[in-house]
Amino acid sequence: MAAHGGQDKVKVLVVDDEMGIVESLEVLFRGAGYDVHTALGGRKGLEAIEEVRPDILLSDIRMPGATGLEVLSRAREVDPEIQVILMTAQASLQTAMRAVNEGAYYYLQKPFSNDELLAICKRAAESRQLKAENRELKKEIKRQGSAGGFTPVGQAKAFQEALKLVRTVAPTDSTILISGESGTGKEVMARYLHALSDRSDGPFFSINCGALPESLLESELFGHVKGSFTGAVKDKRGLLSAAAGGTFFLDEVGEMTAKTQVKLLRAIQEREITPVGSTESEPIDVRILAATNRDLEEQIRKGEFRTDLYYRLNVIALHLPPLRDRKEDIPLLADYFLEKMAAKGGEPKRIGEEAMEVLSAHPWPGNVRELENALERAAILSGKKDTIGVEHLPDRVVEEPTPQLVSEDAPPNPPMEVIERAYIAWVLEAEGGNKSRAAEVLGIDPSTLYRKISKYGIGE
Repeated sequence: MAAHGGQDKVKVLVVDDEMGIVESLEVLFRGAGYDVHTALGGRKGLEAIEEVRPDILLSDIRMPGATGLEVLSRAREVDPEIQVILMTAQASLQTAMRAVNEGAYYYLQKPFSNDELLAICKRAAESRQLKAENRELKKEIKRQGSAGGFTPVGQAKAFQEALKLVRTVAPTDSTILISGESGTGKEVMARYLHALSDRSDGPFFSINCGALPESLLESELFGHVKGSFTGAVKDKRGLLSAAAGGTFFLDEVGEMTAKTQVKLLRAIQEREITPVGSTESEPIDVRILAATNRDLEEQIRKGEFRTDLYYRLNVIALHLPPLRDRKEDIPLLADYFLEKMAAKGGEPKRIGEEAMEVLSAHPWPGNVRELENALERAAILSGKKDTIGVEHLPDRVVEEPTPQLVSEDAPPNPPMEVIERAYIAWVLEAEGGNKSRAAEVLGIDPSTLYRKISKYGIGE
C-alpha cells in the first residue's frame, strides 16, 4: 500500500445500505485517485472485507443484516491495521466510545462534506503507512541487528531529523555536542555515531564527568606518571590516548570543573595531552563526542562553563527530544525492548492493549531509560504469562488520572458537537495543554484547532 503519489493506489471499501450513498462515494473516491470497492449492506460488507482487504474501510453503522460495529469487528480480525471510518446519521456517545475502543479510526456524523471526508481518509492512509514503516523497521532491527549493537529506534519527526543529522556527520571527524534530558539515549546515539563513522574499527571509550572527583577525572582522561600524587605507584595511560583511532565520549560534560575544562580545551585545540605530573606532551588521534543534560549557555552566563570550550565542543549540535514529545514511538520502543530481552534468554512477551494505552499516556520524566526499566520490571513480574498487563506495570506509571470525557449529567445521546468538544478538551489535557501536539493527535491543523477552541470556549 502506498499513499498518493506512490505506485499503488490506496484501496477503499465503502459499505452502506443506501445505493445513492454508495454510488456517490464511489465517484468521489475514484476522482480523488483511490482504488474503490463497494458493498451494498452490512452482510455483503462482511463478505467483501476478506476478498478486498482494503487499506481504508468506510461503513455506515445502522444497516440490516450486519451493523457497522460488526463490520468493524470483522475488519479487525482480517487485518488489525485496516483504518475503519464509521458513519452515522444519529450521533451517540455510547456508540462513539465503543467504536473507538474497538479500534475505529474515526467516527463521522452524516451529513458531512466531501472535503472533510477526503481529509480524514488522507490522514487514515498516512497512519496506515506509518504503521507499515514501523513494521519494516522492526523487521530490519531483528534481521540485521544494530550497528555495533546500538540502534536508535523511533519514527517521530524530531527524532528522525536527529538521525538524519547523525548519518550526515558520522563519516566526519567533527566534534559533536549531544544535548537532551537524562534518559533520552545520548550514549546510545554516541555509540551509533561511532558505529557509522570511519573510526568504527577503533575503540569507543566513554566517561561520566560528573561521577568522578576532579583529580581522578584528570587522571582518567589524561593519564599520570608514577609519583605524581599519593597512590600513583606506576605510570597510567589516559583514556584520550588509549582511544587512538577511535571515539571518546564525554558524558555530562557540564559537570566538569573549571580546571579540567582548561585542560580539555587544550587537548581539543592542540590535539595533544600532558599526563598529570609530566612535562612531556603526547599527541592524540581521537574523535570527541560530548553530551549534557544541562543548559550550557546558561552555565556560561553564570561563569560556570568556558565559552571557548563550548564552541569547540558544539561544532555540530545534536538535540534528542524527550519521550513525551515523541509518544508515537512508545509502542515501537516497547516492542524493541521486549524483543531485546527475549534475545538475551528471557521469555517472549507482548504488551496487552490496555497496558499499551497506559504506557502511551504516561509522561515518562525519565524518558527512554525509564520506559526500558519499567518494561524489564513488568516482564519479570508477569512470570510465565506471555502478555504484560496493567497489573505488571509500576504504580507510578499506572496511577495517572484519566480525564473524564463528559460530565456525568450529560444527556445519553449528546449532539456530535458535544462529543467533539469533550474529545478536544480531553486530548488537550492529556498533552499538557500543548496545542501543537494536540493538533497532531487530533489529526488537524493547529489553526483549525485554535478555531475549535475559540468556538467551543475550551479553557474559559
